[in-house]
Amino acid sequence: MQTEQVETHLLDVESTLIRASTGKRFANYIIDVLLFYAIVVGVGIAIVLFSPVTADSLGDSSPITVMDRIIGLVLYAVFMSLVEGLFKGKSLGKLITGTRAVNLDGSKISFRKAFARGFSRAVPFSAFTAFGTPCDPVQDSWTHTMVIDEKQSHII
Repeated sequence: MQTEQVETHLLDVESTLIRASTGKRFANYIIDVLLFYAIVVGVGIAIVLFSPVTADSLGDSSPITVMDRIIGLVLYAVFMSLVEGLFKGKSLGKLITGTRAVNLDGSKISFRKAFARGFSRAVPFSAFTAFGTPCDPVQDSWTHTMVIDEKQSHII
């Protein structure tokens, strides 16, 4: 009898979770990427100001290589893992749009889940998996999470 009550309660919670729209998810992505690049540029400026010798050694004029892209993807994955882990499913983009990454039952994600979500974003072309209705990109489907609209959702 008690198991039925728990299952019913979980169903009630799930039914009150409203997925964030594709538009809000795209806005989250743009805001978070812009913040990431602003931090990268800030670190680059700090390196130039405080260690010109290091800047000279890093500043060869070779074209961007595949390795540069891989390093960028990994750094973005680390950035998003840390941000979502520290802020329990929130990022600057999610804060602005009123959304949050949660487990499928509506509970806040753990740091481990945030880490998995962050690194699943490093999969090439993962951004293209976010298009569609409902929006279910790899970082959601692989980690059994979803991004909800906090204003429309009612988490008990």
